[in-house]
Amino acid sequence: MKTISTKEKSVRINIESQYYGTIAEIGGGQETARHLFQAGGASNTVAKSISAYDKLFSDHFYNDGQPSRYVAEERLRKMVLSEYNELITILDGKNPQHFFAFANTVEVLNYTKTNQGNGWLGIAVEGSDRYHPNLIFLHVKLRENDTLLQQYTLGTLGVNLIYGGLFLLDDPRKILLGMLDNLDTDRVEVDYIYTEGPDMHWVDNRLLNLMLVSHSMTPAIMFDATGAMQQPGDLLYKKNVLLIRGYFRPINKLGMEFVEDSLDIFKRDEDYRPDNTLAFCEISLNYLMQDEQLNEKDFLHRVELLNLMGQSVMVSRFQRYYELVKYFRQFKLIKLRMVVGLPTFMRIMDENQYDDLRGGLLEAMGALFQKNVKIYLYPALDADGGILYPDDELFDMPVRLMWQYLQSSSKILVLKSTSIQNLKIHTADITKYIEEGNDEELRTMLPAPVFERIREKALFGYKTK
Repeated sequence: MKTISTKEKSVRINIESQYYGTIAEIGGGQETARHLFQAGGASNTVAKSISAYDKLFSDHFYNDGQPSRYVAEERLRKMVLSEYNELITILDGKNPQHFFAFANTVEVLNYTKTNQGNGWLGIAVEGSDRYHPNLIFLHVKLRENDTLLQQYTLGTLGVNLIYGGLFLLDDPRKILLGMLDNLDTDRVEVDYIYTEGPDMHWVDNRLLNLMLVSHSMTPAIMFDATGAMQQPGDLLYKKNVLLIRGYFRPINKLGMEFVEDSLDIFKRDEDYRPDNTLAFCEISLNYLMQDEQLNEKDFLHRVELLNLMGQSVMVSRFQRYYELVKYFRQFKLIKLRMVVGLPTFMRIMDENQYDDLRGGLLEAMGALFQKNVKIYLYPALDADGGILYPDDELFDMPVRLMWQYLQSSSKILVLKSTSIQNLKIHTADITKYIEEGNDEELRTMLPAPVFERIREKALFGYKTK
């Protein structure tokens, strides 16, 4: 399908839509309004264009006496609702058109280029209820290393969101997929989307955000322990993070043991505080694919069961652990701890895994074990059913020297309290027992709340009796 140009979208917004509204832009110029004015016919669409650039003016119009950051979802919500309510106050009963209010609040590159451009865009759109508009909010990261280029990108994003809100409101998935029209992921990353409103009750924001990962609009998304979507920058900035990767289909007793034991270790750290430390169960997008298709229902079930056990969730496109470290660096974490099983660690230390890197294993280890990054390493079972702890004999030279260095520099901490019974748990066995409806075996492998929920709702193909 041919992509409609930004100018063509602007013309259609002005000439063909039945909407009339306000454009409010802070921080990156008035690039969205400029597109609409230059397209011609903007008098049919734009009731007001405003840029309350001064902080005191911004607070006067949008802050209602409550403190809030200027580039934040909370400020964006105040902006779109304030502008939409003003339309109702002034024009209700006087203008036959539907109403909309678009806003953005953005931080573009500063003069010395010491920051990263990012911001929030949102729209309030009249649907079935004029007095309760539908809301769509997005967070974006601006990748270009030039302020003017970032402003151009913002203008295109703004037009794309308005176009989607006015013409595609019946399907927010199409709005999302159209956000990068006339753009690409080298210029902008969309890492969060949120919708609400009288015509949005059918929309699951978790699935909408999963599309951001599956369509390569962002490398990762995050849910808190309640299942609510979170913008990664807001959630992670200057935090401690404990990360455990897995299938989590579903979370089992071994996984919970790793989380709990690792948190107990983390709590002894001098930088630990309950309010600055987050634990994530991370699922690779590849683990959600079945026959090259994304299984959305399966994804939701995994997240719900992790949330049931009080766990936050991350879904990412990352294959290698050092890619995760690189991703987390942008949030200026205090410390990052990754929980890894011995079989996985042996693959991490395999030189053949890095033939595509000029520096091979050395480059990969340098990228992985950066400052304030450690691995909590849990053991495996040996051939006789006993616990196998990592030692020098597991590694051939010269990889053994790398292992010795990582141990002596305290980059790796081996977990010693793991139970033999839980180490016997394997995802393939759980899948088999679920499909057989084998309650006796499942009770030994799954936390009680997880087992009961699977049986109650027949999740993952559970065979009812």
